[in-house]
Amino acid sequence: MTGTTGERLDGRFARLWAASTMSALGSGMATVAAPLFVAARTDDPLTVSVASAVAWLPWLLFALPGGVLVDRVDRRRLMVVIDWVRVVALAVLTAAIVNGRAGVALLYAVLFVVNAGEVVFRAAGQAMLPTLVPRSLLERANGWLGGGTTLTQGMIAGPLGGFLFVLAASIPFGVNAATYALSAVLIGLVAGSYRAGSGPEPGGRRSVRAEVVEGFRWLMSQRLLRTMTLLIGLLNVTLTAAIAVLVLLATQRLGLGSVGYGVLFTCMAVGGLLGSVVGDRLVARITATWTIRIGLLIEAGLHLALAASRSAVVIAVALFAFGVHGALWNMVSNSLRQRLTPAVLQGRVGSTTLFIAAGGNCLGALLGGVVAARFGLTAPYWVGFVVAVAVTAVTWRVFARSTVAAAYAVPAPTPDDRPATVA
Repeated sequence: MTGTTGERLDGRFARLWAASTMSALGSGMATVAAPLFVAARTDDPLTVSVASAVAWLPWLLFALPGGVLVDRVDRRRLMVVIDWVRVVALAVLTAAIVNGRAGVALLYAVLFVVNAGEVVFRAAGQAMLPTLVPRSLLERANGWLGGGTTLTQGMIAGPLGGFLFVLAASIPFGVNAATYALSAVLIGLVAGSYRAGSGPEPGGRRSVRAEVVEGFRWLMSQRLLRTMTLLIGLLNVTLTAAIAVLVLLATQRLGLGSVGYGVLFTCMAVGGLLGSVVGDRLVARITATWTIRIGLLIEAGLHLALAASRSAVVIAVALFAFGVHGALWNMVSNSLRQRLTPAVLQGRVGSTTLFIAAGGNCLGALLGGVVAARFGLTAPYWVGFVVAVAVTAVTWRVFARSTVAAAYAVPAPTPDDRPATVA
């Protein structure tokens, strides 16, 4: 597609997009199949829930050191290696299932390897994007990437993965291996070198800890990026807490069955897909400032609807609006970070953002059930509403039009830029 200046997302981006989309489809099917595989072997809730914990744990363990790796090596080659490692892991699991030798422990081990790779793979892809596409098209590129993931992982992978699992438990994992192999081939066809800089700093390479600290300090020195990152972490706590008990709200308060509960997520996914498709034009029309501000209001409105409404239609509309907001927020926040971050720090700054977001998700998943059990089913939603209103009021002026416009006007960092602290 062509931008306002005649610039275009070229074939290199098309290959990256196709790889990301196919990878998301396979990952989504495996995400659905994994708990089904465990549940077919045990009815112990703790054993089943461990599968989810194993999927989240690598985000906390490897996001920060993974960012250092992304900034040290060629990002494209790193993504290819990660994909082939995941192909091998899933192929072993698939063969074990076919031969009747797969146990829950093997599944956990493979999930851990796959998700550890996903952490670094995503950080590398985000760090690679500013070099791959014109600066003026970052919003569009991020929108297409998000839209592809929403379509395949959020809308297609669930029912397809469940259907394939019914045919044979091994099929979803085998298809996932095939999608990672295709992803590796496509990324391997992306021309160019995508190293962060020309070489190590004088004095030799520093420790992983020192490089992690450098990326964190640079991010925390940027008021706009710092605020957006901390907001994502905090709002992920309340959002994940809300989603964690949504099934109870749907069945006990709204009177929905399993199909109706699934439709609520479909509404959110459809909103996300729409936001990804039209997002760059919408952001250009209403400005990034109002995209962020209106998004915060939508966040508060979602929690209020979940807390106060007994109408499934109202909540479905609120989830649809939230899906649009989520797509636009990710588009703006990722593009701003990619515009402002020096090339030598893209991996570490991006992975720090992923780490904070994942931490919010993990904490929210734990708190949702605790708060609902102690204070009532709607308590997590009232807490989310209060938090959303409070952060909207506190950060409203941070996202002033002049501040955001100044961020968009900052010259593109060059590959050899060294980080500088900005007050």
